[in-house]
Amino acid sequence: MSIEEDLIAWLKANLPTSPRLDIGLGDDAAVLNGYCESNPVVTTDMLTDGVDFVLEEIDPRQAGHKALAVNLSDLAAMAAKPVAAFVSLVLPRHGSGKLSATELAIILYEGMLPLAERLGIVIAGGDTNTWNGLLAISITAIGETTSRGPLKRSGAQPGDQLLVTGRLGGSILGRHLAVEPRVAEAIVLHERYPLHAGIDISDGLALDTSRLAEASGVGAILDLPAIPLAEDALRLSDRDGRSAIEHALGDGEDFELMLSVPDEAAQKLLRDQPLSVLITRIGEIVADAGLWQLDESGKRMPLAPLGYQHQGAK
Repeated sequence: MSIEEDLIAWLKANLPTSPRLDIGLGDDAAVLNGYCESNPVVTTDMLTDGVDFVLEEIDPRQAGHKALAVNLSDLAAMAAKPVAAFVSLVLPRHGSGKLSATELAIILYEGMLPLAERLGIVIAGGDTNTWNGLLAISITAIGETTSRGPLKRSGAQPGDQLLVTGRLGGSILGRHLAVEPRVAEAIVLHERYPLHAGIDISDGLALDTSRLAEASGVGAILDLPAIPLAEDALRLSDRDGRSAIEHALGDGEDFELMLSVPDEAAQKLLRDQPLSVLITRIGEIVADAGLWQLDESGKRMPLAPLGYQHQGAK
């Protein structure tokens, strides 16, 4: 049997069944049901060895978990309920370390399955290839809108408060592999409060704030002393000399939610603290286009949109 046939056989034996899947593995495409009362939300992300993880330095299950989690974080940013995922693997032909290509693929799936089960997602199909290069994982995730509709980047309004979940910075010390998509948190907040806009912090707080502001045709001010810092940001600062706030602004891969919330609702949300994770006010939306910062003296200055962006050779 081929690697693909071996893997499909393993998947059939190990993937749980789902009432949302009419036709699954073994056919040319999957057939999902249950979209009569909501709109599908589709996202896709590709992760590669050497960019998003270094395979020889980690347990491959961590790469599998991350690949699924970052897609689900995109669904969380839109307050969508995840339904299914399609997984495509480009495997090193000769495997990795002591693992054959088939063994590597199975272990990658073993990293995905606990998260999929916890969030009620069916892995409905995908594709598998081999080549002489490094591992690449591409996942397409499908979700569905709730009765409140999708949460978009483009709804922020002047006077809104900017709120974030969790703490930021220093993710490279390990949290970039243990991504926790804020799916349930986003749905709860979207149901209970009138959120205007949202985004997940994947490429850096400053860069993603500028993206939300630009999409909404507004500006944003970040209150730097208010930004909640992760312990990893402090530890990384001790190692490399960059300040913890620089790490929080530009490191990326925190995968926390940033929300633009009308002032009165934001104050109530901050008082309620309805989640198990901290919610913090970190700034506000203004009419003046651009990204701005408030320092400890309260002075407002331009802020560079720090963050990670894929670059090509010139």
